[in-house]
Amino acid sequence: MSEAPRRGTREAGRRIPRGFRVGRWEVTEPIADGGWGRVYEGREAPETRGTAESRGAADLPAESQGTEGRVALKFLPTSGLGPRQAERLAETARREIEFGTRTHHPRLMRLLDSVVLGDSEVPGLDGAVVLVMERAECSLQDLLDDAEGVALPDAERLLTEICEGLAHLHRLGWVHGDLKPDNVLIMADGSVRLSDFGLTAELEGTRGTHGYIPPFGSPDYLPPERWRAPLDERGVQVRTSADIWALGVIIHQVFTGGTSPFPGATFTARASAVQEYAEGRAPLKLDVAVPESWRPLAADCLLPAHAERAAHTAESLLERVRGVTGHGDEHPTGSPADPSGGRPADPRRLGKRVPALAAGAAVVVLGACGVVWWQTGGSGGNTPAAAELTVYNAHDTCRDRSDRHPTCSMGLAIDPAEEYVLGNVVDTRVWHGDVLVVECATERGVPITDEAGVRSSRWYRVRLPEPEQALDADTVRTTAWLPAVRTRSTPDVPECAA
Repeated sequence: MSEAPRRGTREAGRRIPRGFRVGRWEVTEPIADGGWGRVYEGREAPETRGTAESRGAADLPAESQGTEGRVALKFLPTSGLGPRQAERLAETARREIEFGTRTHHPRLMRLLDSVVLGDSEVPGLDGAVVLVMERAECSLQDLLDDAEGVALPDAERLLTEICEGLAHLHRLGWVHGDLKPDNVLIMADGSVRLSDFGLTAELEGTRGTHGYIPPFGSPDYLPPERWRAPLDERGVQVRTSADIWALGVIIHQVFTGGTSPFPGATFTARASAVQEYAEGRAPLKLDVAVPESWRPLAADCLLPAHAERAAHTAESLLERVRGVTGHGDEHPTGSPADPSGGRPADPRRLGKRVPALAAGAAVVVLGACGVVWWQTGGSGGNTPAAAELTVYNAHDTCRDRSDRHPTCSMGLAIDPAEEYVLGNVVDTRVWHGDVLVVECATERGVPITDEAGVRSSRWYRVRLPEPEQALDADTVRTTAWLPAVRTRSTPDVPECAA
């Protein structure tokens, strides 16, 4: 349930009118737009100011709401969703409110309230869930976009505050799961907030070692092990060491004005560079712009194996960062002093500002899997048959066709000859009961065993409902592969040509 704020506003669908009421808030200006919802700036309606409602528990000090008591309103329309899915969406918002209320930490973005809209004059908003969040001035990504390849002016303070937020999150027993500059927000007083907890997972297991999240993430910030992480009914396993890897990438970017420690012009090229490094075929090459005192710290964050990174907790890294920068936690409710001027940083000093909010991108991870060696077109001697199959989920709790929760979704492979893991999965997800058009089948895929013990090396090539742009910008993907164990259908289709 995550999306990226974009620089500028791209309206999709009907614009929510200025003055539209959400509880005691009213819409002012649009901020961002994405596939999951639309985000607007909001202010308290004049008639509610000073009332008991206004003084309720959801209030924050004015400095936390941005200038003039501004907030961000994220609209999540539920029209078209099944009843249970809409209910879970609302429950997710309530959990985020509880999480923010429990932490009260100045480095974590707080969700102030959630509102379920009733009858609305705006088409498609009846029953929509609206999240009321703190209002930020910009994101760390905005600063990097304006940096023009040079270190950010407040690099050390920013990194200290990022580490403070991450250490607190890990102490509570949670993994962020999508740490990246888009999800590091800068408030009006210049202080940092970690944001977007849509992929945050609570640690479980006998010693609280890992959690599970949907197979989403931002490719440039994923550790090597995530590219080959097994998929199961709960999603993919995630550990705190994944956040440590992302922190290492961010450290490098903050000192280089946005440059990744793993070079490449595309996601595919950068992912390949990560794998070469993880497999010992290439060394870690930190840019000379990274200060000498920060290089060992960044290198420890970017250790290739989870077990190596696990020795460096967010808490221990925070202590090392404070030793390097001299920034202690003297200001637990605000920003540490700006070493250049003795005051919190003014975000206006750091470059051109564009509004940001507590939201972040959720991108399905695609691997650099090589060329699919089966024909993927629809002409020649292998004309696609107009057959259909129905998706089957062996997990009984996921067979409610009205409930399309991410943890019950299943992946379609890019190449059935490769391992059925996160790096070999297309963007489109499928759920129990979905009907897909199947073109052909092969018995030469990787053998797959489902949760009920059914095993098969048979795979079906199916048509995607909508074409997808692959990581290779020149490729548009129209088909993908479903393992036979994910269906109980036996369509009469030809064998795929090699």
